Amino acid sequence: MPTVLVVEDEALIRDLISEELVESGFDVLQVSDANQAIAVLEARQDIHLVFTDIDMPGSMDGLKLAAAVRDRWPPIHIIITTGKARPMTIPPNALFIPKPYLTTAVISAMRTFENMR
Repeated sequence: MPTVLVVEDEALIRDLISEELVESGFDVLQVSDANQAIAVLEARQDIHLVFTDIDMPGSMDGLKLAAAVRDRWPPIHIIITTGKARPMTIPPNALFIPKPYLTTAVISAMRTFENMR
């Protein structure tokens, strides 16, 4: 099963998307900010995809997290989301899904990546 790291500071949103991903056959890890995400990525070798919100408290937002993931862990897939305007730039090979999103759309997008089926 592919492992997805969900990075979302809103607990309800984080729990809802995580539950749907588990029901769709993914292993899911949850964190509430980018610093926790980096710690998980440094500790584990089995993360296939990072699903991150842009607007989060802490030392970096989701765009900076996505850039760090692309630089340090290039094989990890990235999906970025926000309820605000689409960012001007996102890391290469990352996908953007605007909020509010349908979980089915997120899962379909995840399955387009290699090794995520």
